[in-house]
Amino acid sequence: MSDDFEIDTDDLKRRMDGAMGALRTEFASLRTGRASASMLEPVTVEAYGQRTPINQLGTVNVPEPRMVTINVWDKSMVGAVEKAIRESGLGINPQLNGTIIMLPIPELNEERRKELTKVAAQYAEAARVAVRNIRRDGMDQIKKAKADGMSEDDQKFWETEVQDLTDTYIKQVDDALETKQSEIMQV
Repeated sequence: MSDDFEIDTDDLKRRMDGAMGALRTEFASLRTGRASASMLEPVTVEAYGQRTPINQLGTVNVPEPRMVTINVWDKSMVGAVEKAIRESGLGINPQLNGTIIMLPIPELNEERRKELTKVAAQYAEAARVAVRNIRRDGMDQIKKAKADGMSEDDQKFWETEVQDLTDTYIKQVDDALETKQSEIMQV
């Protein structure tokens, strides 16, 4: 193999890592019937003239398996944080206790669990598509290098490298989905 043509697999790997990171973030926002501070990550509050994540307005704790508490630092922001949680679509009803907002996490019924597994599958499919698009970019680089004079042996080598990388990340997506679905279905 000659070193004249080098395909940037590090860039492809970095971009595929980004797709996996986005998938993990989406999975973290899915409620599983168990309290988690990460379920509040997508919720932002209109505070001090801009959209602000809840974890920058107070301390988020999980004191027990079915309860999340937020100790809001600024008393004037308690109402805004409560409103943002109510309107977030998480299906949680906040309860106020001074500057502490308590979020009791209700049990999920079987129907809702099945809906959530379908949503998780959609997130995973979007991640697979992202990984395949990155693979396509890598294959396009190889085709361009082939047109610029890359040998057929080098072309086959790089195509195998890119495909192996893609297969590894698709398996990671599938494993993450399987884990998340079993977590959702756990009663």
